Amino acid sequence: MRPEEWHSRGALRHHGDYRLFVIDEGTAAQETLLLIHGFPTASWDWHKIWPTLRQDYRVVAMDMLGFGFSDKPTTHRYSIHDQADRVEHVVRDLGLERFHVLAHDYGDTVAQELLARQNAGTGAGQWLSACFLNGGLFPETHRALITQKLLLSPLGPLVNRLSGYRSFARAMGRVFGADTQPDSRELNDFWSLIEHNEGRHVFHNLITYMRDRRQHRERWVGAIQHSKVPVALINGSADPVSGAHMVARFRELELPLDYLAELPRIGHYPHTEAARAVVEHYLAFLETISPRAET
Repeated sequence: MRPEEWHSRGALRHHGDYRLFVIDEGTAAQETLLLIHGFPTASWDWHKIWPTLRQDYRVVAMDMLGFGFSDKPTTHRYSIHDQADRVEHVVRDLGLERFHVLAHDYGDTVAQELLARQNAGTGAGQWLSACFLNGGLFPETHRALITQKLLLSPLGPLVNRLSGYRSFARAMGRVFGADTQPDSRELNDFWSLIEHNEGRHVFHNLITYMRDRRQHRERWVGAIQHSKVPVALINGSADPVSGAHMVARFRELELPLDYLAELPRIGHYPHTEAARAVVEHYLAFLETISPRAET
């Protein structure tokens, strides 16, 4: 599915002064999955696993502010808490009452903040489970690319102006597995979503999530530690950013884990690189969820 078709299947919904792209397919009678994408891409990331998930579930995804087909304000102060507020707005706007959450990368961090709210009894709707793909769950194990570090530095605006498709393609190639590299069409599709509404100009504002992770580390790791719903990891082990070393840290901290799938030779985008394996593992996790998710 190309981004153009993805766009045609969703709609823009207002949240305050901004519009968020939301795709919602299925019926209210179906069990619901909420999918939260990563940086620097968009909800289109889920397109390879979407059709299989849709066979039995209502599936909802959105482009967070600054991403994909959503608005990308230049002067907005982006933060994980702000993005979590907007996800909860969509949850309430769509009337989602009980749902599972599947997140990736930046979306993992947003999901951690949302999970903390769930644990405190203040979150929107009721979560049934949380599944994390590759992402910076722990700032101490997150190995940022040099491009990310530069964007976070005072040179960020300059890096934005000087970077382009070639540097983006190189960065993506470094985080994909050696055997599952994105082809030129896939890279162009990713890039088109970044360039939509001149999105590249907000990269240095969006990248501040790396500071958020350090500042709120205890709250967000604690969200998993005290989770009231089943937790799963599906991880591409070859990811240099958050691969096998992230899973090792998860185990070292003895955090609750109901399901684990480690995908050898798969990189940072398992749902793109190994879509069949990811969806099989995710559906297997959903089938094994314990009764505590129903309380």
